[in-house]
Amino acid sequence: MSFFKQIKEDFNVPKLNDPALESNLELFFNYPGVWAIMSHRVTNKLYLKGWKRTARVLGGITSLFTKTDIHPAATIGRRVFIDHAIGVVIGATTIIEDDVLIYQGVTLGGVSLDKGKRHPTIKSNSVIGSGAKVLGNITIGKNSKVGANSVVVCDVPKNSTAVGVPAKILKRDNKNCKLAHADLPDINKEMFKYLIERIHVLETALKEEDGIDVSQKDKKLEEDYNKFINAMNSIRK
Repeated sequence: MSFFKQIKEDFNVPKLNDPALESNLELFFNYPGVWAIMSHRVTNKLYLKGWKRTARVLGGITSLFTKTDIHPAATIGRRVFIDHAIGVVIGATTIIEDDVLIYQGVTLGGVSLDKGKRHPTIKSNSVIGSGAKVLGNITIGKNSKVGANSVVVCDVPKNSTAVGVPAKILKRDNKNCKLAHADLPDINKEMFKYLIERIHVLETALKEEDGIDVSQKDKKLEEDYNKFINAMNSIRK
């Protein structure tokens, strides 16, 4: 594909990924991710031809306007879309394949100062949720999803969903499943639920075996809990 055809394709990508787009004019003023990708196409060619200093300067200027930091040496495939784009960082040895969707605040970073491959590889058709940190020379498999604010430090298999800090694989073989952040499991919530139920089991066992009466303390805890819930509800209103 020629350079100009690739640029034209980049301009058409938001139409496929963002239902909020209503006119082509918005592409010029409201889609910094498109401009960041377009600039990278230029700086990457310059960098590979040996014009590294020029590429870095142009990349720095683009960062000022788009608030997106993409190293000129990074490899970015076709139809990659950075939605909103603010705060996205993509390291030098990052490889992003075709049809990848990246949300704002994502870091594709390194954890080593050694030369060589030290940034992630994102396989085609993957989705990286807002605020996610994908760190090191790891691979996010084809058709995989990374939940918002997750920290990924190990490989994610293809057709999988990973969430949490550090990220855990929660779903596999979800090739045809679209990422809906509201539907992703809340790991902290599940853990607290487990701990509460475990404490209840232990308290019940103690009361039955030793005849311990904790009814007054239970009542006081219940009152404190209700006050907390009421306070939270008043804040939301």
